[in-house]
Amino acid sequence: MKISNTLAPLLVSAVRDAIIYQEGFLGSDTVKDTTDYEEHIMQLEQLLEILKEEYKEIEEEVGLPLDKILK
Repeated sequence: MKISNTLAPLLVSAVRDAIIYQEGFLGSDTVKDTTDYEEHIMQLEQLLEILKEEYKEIEEEVGLPLDKILK
């Protein structure tokens, strides 16, 4: 997958934020059947790992360290 240098930090941050949001939603009383949400979170986590690997390849070009994005 080829991610542009301008979109890469945004994608990493957006997926990380989606995981945090879904985990919070999973912990709420709103969700009765957690199976679908747990599966969705797992898929988001897998996507984040792929994005992190891709980002590491362009991190120097982007000029923003991955660990700063994931804070």
